Amino acid sequence: MDELAEAVVSGAAVETLERIPVPSEYTAAHLRIEDVEMFSGVADKDIRKSIHLGKVPMPELAPDEVLIAVMASAMNYNTVWSALFEPLPTFNFLRSYGKRDAWASRHDRDYHVLGSDAAGVIVRVGAGVRNWRVGDHVVVATAHVDDQDPISHHDGMMGAEQRAWGFETNFGGLADYAVVRASQLLPKATQLTWEEAACNPLCAGTAYRMLISERGANMRQGDIVLIWGATGGLGGYAVQFVRNGGGIPVGIVSSDEKADIARRLGCELVIDRREIGEISADPAATVQAGKRLGKIIRQGVGEDPHIVFEHVGRDTFGISVFVAGRGGTVVTCGSSTGYDHNFDNRYLWMRLKRIIGSHGANLYEQWQTNRLIQRGSIQPMLSETYALRDVAEAARAIQKNAHIGKVGVLCLAPTAGLGVTDSDLRSRIGEDRITPITRR
Repeated sequence: MDELAEAVVSGAAVETLERIPVPSEYTAAHLRIEDVEMFSGVADKDIRKSIHLGKVPMPELAPDEVLIAVMASAMNYNTVWSALFEPLPTFNFLRSYGKRDAWASRHDRDYHVLGSDAAGVIVRVGAGVRNWRVGDHVVVATAHVDDQDPISHHDGMMGAEQRAWGFETNFGGLADYAVVRASQLLPKATQLTWEEAACNPLCAGTAYRMLISERGANMRQGDIVLIWGATGGLGGYAVQFVRNGGGIPVGIVSSDEKADIARRLGCELVIDRREIGEISADPAATVQAGKRLGKIIRQGVGEDPHIVFEHVGRDTFGISVFVAGRGGTVVTCGSSTGYDHNFDNRYLWMRLKRIIGSHGANLYEQWQTNRLIQRGSIQPMLSETYALRDVAEAARAIQKNAHIGKVGVLCLAPTAGLGVTDSDLRSRIGEDRITPITRR
């Protein structure tokens, strides 16, 4: 650990952090451009082979950026995509971005530092940063946007230069340090540990935009919301937003353990995928599976879903379109099982349903999400935590779907459980509420 990192971990004063020089290199989980073809023709694309942990050069800081000493990060499926080099190598994104201007050119390197979540301490601020200071405890919102694009001031996610930090940009959060735009920063919730705080922004913000924002499904009280993967990183936050907002969450899970967790999170009805029977992308089989699922939902809560929370993709999308009630909404943010979706369009147009595409969250939506987290209204979906030295194993667990909720990664934090600065608030909220699915 370098001198600056040691000072952060020891809780050194701001003056000390400002005095100690920034190291010329740092430890990071990264990909190498020479590995891009390594999985061609390979049956088991084991991403432990493509994720490297080692030293990378420290980049220069742009005027609108801060340098964060990362105490903890978290895994997301986009790290799996990056490490598979599929559907496109993320080096393509870095090369394209690097052509934009001199500052962007820093991102076009023969290595890619991964990670789209982080919590840590600001150790340097660019000359143009106004609202943040060295020593601030922060978490990082994922959207990396162009504040000079007019449409960004309507909705940051609509800008042509909007990118997912740590996926479509370099210098992400699975490292000792991370480079972050000031427009990505949020204050860390004082009652949470570093790893609990780090696991929230990407998935919680995405779920908020999908369900609560007027740009998403705009959920109302009493809406029945069907949530695929109700104990996953996205699904677990969705269940909480639906329950808090007066909706009726119906969760679909894949095991008895996950069913128990879904009930604890607040699902009024929990459905095991095995109850639905065979799930196929074939449109005719999809209709039959949708009829079985619809019957289960009506028997359980009395109505068809008003909203279907969809992120699984090819395996489930046709069923989602079918099972949504007349005039209902399917809101989708991803396709982890495949991008090619087949569905019987009659059930969309003749029953006046809507499909809404949703991606990430703008800064205002992230700020509102973080406010709920700070108040203890939304809890972390952290299930387990790895050390940075084991980051490849953590990524493999995500790749094999051998996880529940969110998987945290300790970066500079020497142990789990650190970072709480308001223990009274944590006690008032309750330890069991804050750690609803943490494996002990």
